[in-house]
Amino acid sequence: MNIGKLELRDREESFINLNPLQTGGRTTSDARKIIISYIDGYSICDWCKGALHITTEPDIAGFLGEVSDFLGMDYALPTNGCREAKYGVMHSISTGGSILCDGNMHYSSEVAAERAGLKIYKVPNKGEPEFKINPADYAEGFELVKKETGKYPELALLTHVDGEYGNLVDAKEVGKICNDYSVPFLLNTAYSSGRMEISGKNIGADFIACSGHKSWAAGGGNIGILAVKEGWQDKVFKPGTNWKSKPLEILGCSTRGASLMALMASFPHVKERVKNWDEEVKKARYLVNELEKIDMKQLGEKPKNHDLIKLDTPVYDNIAKTHKKKGYFLYYELKDRGIIGMKPGRTRKFKISTYGLSWEQVGYVAESFLEIGGG
Repeated sequence: MNIGKLELRDREESFINLNPLQTGGRTTSDARKIIISYIDGYSICDWCKGALHITTEPDIAGFLGEVSDFLGMDYALPTNGCREAKYGVMHSISTGGSILCDGNMHYSSEVAAERAGLKIYKVPNKGEPEFKINPADYAEGFELVKKETGKYPELALLTHVDGEYGNLVDAKEVGKICNDYSVPFLLNTAYSSGRMEISGKNIGADFIACSGHKSWAAGGGNIGILAVKEGWQDKVFKPGTNWKSKPLEILGCSTRGASLMALMASFPHVKERVKNWDEEVKKARYLVNELEKIDMKQLGEKPKNHDLIKLDTPVYDNIAKTHKKKGYFLYYELKDRGIIGMKPGRTRKFKISTYGLSWEQVGYVAESFLEIGGG
């Protein structure tokens, strides 16, 4: 069914969706109801007290306090996305110095740093086949930055779980090194907070950036969270000169509508689901073990510690060479079996996610991939 030229989709209702960008953002039924209720205009601002984050009807202020506790931090603000949260930190502390980032960082981290005027240094990954980031290399990176610039970087950024390989880095080790060097530590949790339990204070993070649409069951709208620990709120959440209730780094009020309400409605569900993280990891490991029975190889750290799985699949690439649909055959074979989320045309390397699937669904996905590959 269409509305004009726009398709009304039923992807989550009728298919098993393996898209890593979407599995952690699947909305709850409560979130879908609240989105409709707050979809018009600035309805979230009906009882505005001067800024979004201090609004109490709906209780955004109370929600942000709960989020801070949930993340093991002290203060939180809603942002238009995880990248805006990262940029807000970078811009607020930048004096034209440098930043040390992991080599697996998302492109948005790099462009945010560039926009904030920071010179970018990288901790490289260890290359094939695991592409891991070694936390100890942050110390070496700090020394390299000081050797080249005369001082340590203004900020360190770690991608807790990268979006390419799904590698989970020991953030606590990076936090210790940052503390030893007195370098502020920004943790990008786009693929971790909301899926697994995170304690910023335990990790040693000064700032945490979160993605609502990737990992907090808030759907596809633009919504993120920036959480900071005590001592940074005056700098990062600094208000405007003439607008004392408006934080500069989020341009006063950020996500002013249904996306924030979806995040709030899904939060009780998110708080519970993080307790089941070990089970989610087991599903990913099971699928990898099954798929590697044929000519397929998982890339990234082994065993898996996250649901995002990158695969190297010569078996499908070889089939594509003689198939009448070429590289698109795999997409359609899976769709015919009720499985979506693959990028059409990909047969050699691609990413999938098992997050939120039942064991029955994971088993069916494994059987389908093996059947298509002739296993």
